[in-house]
Amino acid sequence: MVTFKVTRVQSAPIDGQKPGTSGLRKKVKVFTQPHYLHNFVQSTFNALSAEKVRGSTLVVSGDGRYYSKDAIQNIIKMSAANGVRRIWVGQNGLLSTPAVSAVVRERVGADGSKANGAFILTASHNPGGPNEDFGIKYNMENGGPAPEGITDKIYENTKTIKEYLIAEDLPEVDISAIGISNFSGPEGQFDVEVFDAASDYVKLMKSIFDFQLIQKLLTSPQFTFCYDALSGVAGAYAKRIFVEELGAKESSLLNCVPKEDFGGGHPDPNLTYAKELVSRMGLGKNPNSDPPEFGAAADGDADRNMILGKRFFVTPSDSVAIIAANAVQAIPYFSSGLKGVARSMPTSAALDVVAKHLNLKFFEVPTGWKFFGNLMDAGLCSICGEESFGTGSDHIREKDGIWAVLAWLSILAYKNKDNLNGGKLVTVEDIVKQHWATFGRHYYTRYDYENVDAGAAKELMAYLVKMQSSIGEVNKIIKGVRSDVSNVANADEFEYKDPVDGSISKHQGIRYLFEDGSRLVFRLSGTGSEGATIRLYIEQYEKDSSKTGRDSQEALAPLVEVALKLSKMQEFTGRSAPTVIT
Repeated sequence: MVTFKVTRVQSAPIDGQKPGTSGLRKKVKVFTQPHYLHNFVQSTFNALSAEKVRGSTLVVSGDGRYYSKDAIQNIIKMSAANGVRRIWVGQNGLLSTPAVSAVVRERVGADGSKANGAFILTASHNPGGPNEDFGIKYNMENGGPAPEGITDKIYENTKTIKEYLIAEDLPEVDISAIGISNFSGPEGQFDVEVFDAASDYVKLMKSIFDFQLIQKLLTSPQFTFCYDALSGVAGAYAKRIFVEELGAKESSLLNCVPKEDFGGGHPDPNLTYAKELVSRMGLGKNPNSDPPEFGAAADGDADRNMILGKRFFVTPSDSVAIIAANAVQAIPYFSSGLKGVARSMPTSAALDVVAKHLNLKFFEVPTGWKFFGNLMDAGLCSICGEESFGTGSDHIREKDGIWAVLAWLSILAYKNKDNLNGGKLVTVEDIVKQHWATFGRHYYTRYDYENVDAGAAKELMAYLVKMQSSIGEVNKIIKGVRSDVSNVANADEFEYKDPVDGSISKHQGIRYLFEDGSRLVFRLSGTGSEGATIRLYIEQYEKDSSKTGRDSQEALAPLVEVALKLSKMQEFTGRSAPTVIT
């Protein structure tokens, strides 16, 4: 057995290591600076405390983006030096973010061990490659992201760090081969186990959904299907689930080989970046003339999803509401009822209407999956989602892109169980329109202004807060822009008191709430790696079923005009148009 020594390496604080809503994300060239990754990892160990780290089992894997392999070897060496007992690594260093959560919660090692936490190496939907983004975040023993109490402690530690511990003489572990490597150090044995990245996750999905029912749909000649992993880690699961388990044709998979640079693309499943899928589904600039019935895409680490029907886009806000409305009938895991539902504040109120209709507990939380995790751990929430293409349930403590696709396929399979012998198929578009007819439609769009000067972004937000002290003045401006837009009833900065632990999260977004149920929300996003991203959310509720079929951008045009004039967007940012419209 190879033995290793522990080295104490002198270091000093490096500015800017404050984790955002989902960990620390920076350019690769920042992460590859001397001591940069090491400082953050040691600061995390110190935040968790030596007692918790010593003897623990940790998962270390990610979406396979550039620099992941080097980072994994460094974290293994630092874990050994800090007294961790064993490390679990997905084969080739690959595990989707939802699969990491499943492994932490469900997997039992050959020696009966269970994971205590995980380092996930991902920058989610941000591009990868030598000149692009890298990221790291820590997840707790419940499989969910570290809460603010821990991430604040990590950040404080990065500002005072003097040294880190590392086993420099530990040989590199071959993470391409399944098996266990044993080492011995000052505190005893240290093991690294490389395991199959997909099997735990596939087993969990089979325990949630009726795979036989979905298989009947996917193998029916009437139903056509397309799944695009955008060259991210979802590709490591797509063939196993959709082809081997559910019988879809291999030709229905697009970009399902994980690549370090995501094939040079931007692994963000939206109408702007998932160009190939969008065109195959009959939308976009070069639409395919014979699109499949159903299409879906994932982001780099497979926690996000986009759902498309034939020539039809489903907004993420509608998607979570439709899953919640159909879950009890269509998904075995929920057959005994839902405990409650939740959405992030910027997400449209479509889910609120379903919750009211079904008499379910309902929660509106700040952006960040950890807020849902608290509700789930307390048994208060079954299904949740956010407008930024994240949907999930209490089966794990992360959003889950493949879960959302299987949820939609379950609903389609359930609605079509008597139509697969030549009857007319109930389509994605039929399901959405039926939902609008029952619950009303929330017209919704999001404008993203990316890499805006951080100072200008802060000034714009401060201006919007100042405006809130005089609603009369706001309404005067609105009427000057569009007389057909309703008055603002009230305006605030969203603040959340967690019903589980009582913690308070302030400054979570600026809201203007209109008398007719419309909303404007402005937020600075914490997921970019450079500059600031301003997100503007625009929503209008329509109950009249004769008016739910309008084009979304056309229906929202008056509110958009009001939002841009009211915020002085162009004056503050110098931008005449957003980077992305969703």
